[in-house]
Amino acid sequence: MNPETSNNGSRDSRGFWSLIATQFQGAFSDNVLKNLVVFMMLGAGLTLAEKHRIGELVSALFSLPFILFSMAGGFFADRYSKRTIIIGVKIFEVFVMLLALAGLILQQLPLLLGCVFLMGTHSAFFGPSKYGALPELLLEKKLSWGNGILELSTFMAIILGTVTAALLAENFRGQHGWSGAILVALAAIGLIASLGVTRIPAANPAKKFKVNFFADFIASLKVARSDRTLTLAIVGNTYFSFLGALILLNLFFFGSDVFDVSETKIGLLNVALAIGIGFGSMAAGYLSGGKIEYGLVPVGAIGMAIACSLLFSSSVLLPSALVLLALLGFSGGFFIVPISALLQHRPEKERKGELLAAANLLSFVGVFAASGAHYVFTEFLHLTPRDIFFIGGILTITGAFYALWLLPDAFLRFIMWIATHTIYRINVLGGDNVPSKGGALFVCNHLSLADASLLQAAVDRPIRFIMLKAMYDKPIIGTWAKLTGAIPISSELRPRDMIKSLQAASEAIKNGEVVCIFAEGQITRIGQMMPFRRGFERIMKNMEAPIIPVGLDGVWGSIFSFSDHKFLWKCPRRFPYPITVNFGKVMPPTATAFEVRQAVQELLAEAWAERKTRMRPLHHAFVISARRRPRRIAMADATTPPVTFSGALRRSILLARRLKKVWAGQKMVGLMLPPSVGGALANWAALFCGKVPVNLNYTLSEESLASCAKQCELDSVLTSRAFMDKVKLKLPGEVVYIEDVMQPSPSACEKLTALFIARCLPVAWIDRAIGVRQSTTNNPLDDLATIIFSSGSTGEPKGVMLSHYNVGSNLNQLGQTFAFGGKDKVLGVLPFFHSFGFTGTLVLPAVLGIGVVYHANPLDAKTIGPLVHDHAVTFLLATPTFLQLYMRGCSAEQFGSVRLVAVSAEKLPDRLAAAFEEQFGIHPFEAYGCTECSPGVSVNTHDFRAAGFRQVGAKRGKIGHPLPGMCVRIVDPTHPDPNTPLPLGQSGLLLVRGPNVMLGYLGRPEKTAEVLRDGWYRTGDIAALDEDGFIQITDRLSRFSKIGGEMVPHIKVEEKLHELAGVTEQTFVVTSVDDAKKGERLVVLHKLAEDTLVSCLQKLTASDLPNLWKPKADSFVRLESFPMLGTGKLDLRKVKEVAQKSSNAGQS
Repeated sequence: MNPETSNNGSRDSRGFWSLIATQFQGAFSDNVLKNLVVFMMLGAGLTLAEKHRIGELVSALFSLPFILFSMAGGFFADRYSKRTIIIGVKIFEVFVMLLALAGLILQQLPLLLGCVFLMGTHSAFFGPSKYGALPELLLEKKLSWGNGILELSTFMAIILGTVTAALLAENFRGQHGWSGAILVALAAIGLIASLGVTRIPAANPAKKFKVNFFADFIASLKVARSDRTLTLAIVGNTYFSFLGALILLNLFFFGSDVFDVSETKIGLLNVALAIGIGFGSMAAGYLSGGKIEYGLVPVGAIGMAIACSLLFSSSVLLPSALVLLALLGFSGGFFIVPISALLQHRPEKERKGELLAAANLLSFVGVFAASGAHYVFTEFLHLTPRDIFFIGGILTITGAFYALWLLPDAFLRFIMWIATHTIYRINVLGGDNVPSKGGALFVCNHLSLADASLLQAAVDRPIRFIMLKAMYDKPIIGTWAKLTGAIPISSELRPRDMIKSLQAASEAIKNGEVVCIFAEGQITRIGQMMPFRRGFERIMKNMEAPIIPVGLDGVWGSIFSFSDHKFLWKCPRRFPYPITVNFGKVMPPTATAFEVRQAVQELLAEAWAERKTRMRPLHHAFVISARRRPRRIAMADATTPPVTFSGALRRSILLARRLKKVWAGQKMVGLMLPPSVGGALANWAALFCGKVPVNLNYTLSEESLASCAKQCELDSVLTSRAFMDKVKLKLPGEVVYIEDVMQPSPSACEKLTALFIARCLPVAWIDRAIGVRQSTTNNPLDDLATIIFSSGSTGEPKGVMLSHYNVGSNLNQLGQTFAFGGKDKVLGVLPFFHSFGFTGTLVLPAVLGIGVVYHANPLDAKTIGPLVHDHAVTFLLATPTFLQLYMRGCSAEQFGSVRLVAVSAEKLPDRLAAAFEEQFGIHPFEAYGCTECSPGVSVNTHDFRAAGFRQVGAKRGKIGHPLPGMCVRIVDPTHPDPNTPLPLGQSGLLLVRGPNVMLGYLGRPEKTAEVLRDGWYRTGDIAALDEDGFIQITDRLSRFSKIGGEMVPHIKVEEKLHELAGVTEQTFVVTSVDDAKKGERLVVLHKLAEDTLVSCLQKLTASDLPNLWKPKADSFVRLESFPMLGTGKLDLRKVKEVAQKSSNAGQS
């Protein structure tokens, strides 16, 4: 565990480690000297009572200087450089050890006791400077870690010091001059180490010394009393010192009287306790997670009480006593580390040294009192060492319950600490953005019933939550809410009461408290972030405090979220459940709800990256999914009977083993197969072989196919004879027929081997069993999963590189949004060379564990209708063109099982959506994506409706909310900073960012740089955001014409023409050609009859379109059908070619 260097975690790592070395030497020498004196007296033939008195006297003499000089030590720590004080006390230690050397040579007990007193004086001056220097050497997020290291080094010094004292007592009996010489040498080493401590300026150089230190002490306590948490921390620190001193003193007699063992074994008892404290301190620093986690204090107190109570038992022998002492020490580490961190962090900088000195003084009052308590217990109450342990346990548990009664939020933090370290595993990002002091407003998204607890567990400052009154009034939640000072609010309250709640939040922030509001107003039931309400704007009106946006990620799917359409009653998907809390940069109090929502959305996109460690490559995820549900139907098509997940996995592995030799030496492999069971298995086989499957577009020309193969350096293309007989294309490279690969038929041994691999081998071993090459990247998720060539609708196709992480993220995003269940089945008619086909119908069903029904021809409505009916398909992924065909060729009864229709690739006209809904009773939801985004970007989904609830998942004319983990911006591409967002509602270029954005274009870094800037992908689409976060595409940047200096949008003209003609199917396509006078002019391709066109043109003349937007009558060109791509999209390049030819013919 090393502190981060420079700006990350440590201001000066060299100075920090020099301080640790100096502290280690001082603690080591302290323990050697005082324990050596005790051990010397134990072996001097004294009575038990005399031994008790000497032990008590050593403890008292060592602690007395802290009572007398701690305030002076605090003054010097504030008045002068802490480095100067540290060096000064180390020089003083050298002289003290020279006196101890004389005392050991002369065997003079009074002189040795005097040296014990002087070493206590040394430590009294060293303590405030030591602890005060930590916050100046470490950043706050490393303070708990630094305290853990400090406590570990201290107790390691105690371990070695105690052991060394015992060894010196036994081995140098009668010759302790050697012991003194060793102590003098150690003091000199400590002095040298202190010179490496960083020069720290004086905190308060104008501070004046007061002779009456008691007055300073009382003044410091008055300052501490104004902060209950700080007061309890001081009390806890004092008690810990009392109990520790009592137990350490008791251990000498526990070993000598109860177990009758030698000095060395008594030293082992001390060692066991010290080891426990050291490791407990280190564990507490780690579990604090970069914050001061005072919820650990009750955990430590309970552990200490249990260990002390068990040591009371007479059945405990030496081995078990060592274990119990280690447990006692481990629990003590949990107890003291948060308390030490609170003492260092909580006071103001100007009073820090003074308050630390006061705490130090009180801690040694505790040590001094322990000597007196031991005297009373043994002299008057005649308690045995076992009895003293029991008393310690009773005192500890009583004190813990009293502290929890005084500070109930510590109890809540205790409960939350247990929950968040068992049920959940919290990862905190941006913790530095949380102000350590002063008022602030957290604005967070709302995913589950546990959100408030998770957020509180992520920071060490108490948070007052604004809570719905209905939840506030519930018995259990209400008790928690009242203890934490939650502020109830309800839309059903009278306006005056509503304002009162908002004012209460404002007052809390003014008073320096942290308030949190879940701005959506309710827990999401649709898995997406809802609109932010504007109540927090009223809270922050005329305020100076900051707004901190907070993104909670990963909570959806936990038992407290509404995934699977219910709270609580579901099995957790993971245990512990990993979540991320991402705190954003400070926003001004004037920030609007829209601006804060955008900030939270971008935080969620950043937080998604934390999921990467839990994700698997696509083929590994398929294995896990198939093994969980082996008998569920995975895939089927019109010619293949249904195949189970187990069967699909076994066949994919068998095919991979056959293709391994065929594809040897190839990085990428070509596939030309239609959407079918065979095509899906071939793609999975390629992934299992460690190859990058490149599904070639069989609607392209042979020249274009050759270009794609050249870009990917394809040596072969896998296809089938039956399919090639239909497409009749000449394929580049070696043609491999799947029918030949599967000849001869698999033997029983081959099938059993594939079955064994599929069902029994650990997932990580499957690649090696098939003979896969090792990953070429540090993380296999960054390996290429596929190359998808863009459709070429507006230019030359480009190879889009999509990684396993890109595609895996997108299918998880879609799974969260659409909430697929075990009975869902997808219609797979989109070809695998289409990004929606690859992700949505090939990978998504296999990884999420739902069925898919393939059909090679998406235009074959007569076959698709019965397939949907026979296989009870529930999810239809299509294009507007396909919907028009299904309306003509399928019946409503055949689509009776369909619950969701998602439409992408082209804009979904309202007229078509309404007609489809009227015929089939299902409203198709428009989605949006692009190949470069794997492809999903945003979707509409079902609304949620219940008594008192309505959460909007879809809006007509909009493409939905961004998918979880995605964020969008609308920008002006001509602005000097092209990433600056435009105001709400204003149209501009759509930028997207998220885990599914491509790696880049294959072999085209300059093209990649054009569209990928600072992690944002420039889509080329013109869009606008509404106040609810829904996106509306208004046009493509490429589908504008500049006519007479004005930009004319083609899509707007198309929409008006369809409206005037009263048609639902796509009947008009607007494009443009060059024009000598105005730069460009519009040309319209259409399917209307001549007389119908005349009527439409008359209406166009009278319409409200700007004159410049109205195409001329001679610019309309009739076609029987529009040029289409294999993906179901318009081929805009060919549309422009047709328009140009028509224009040239007209001019000639």
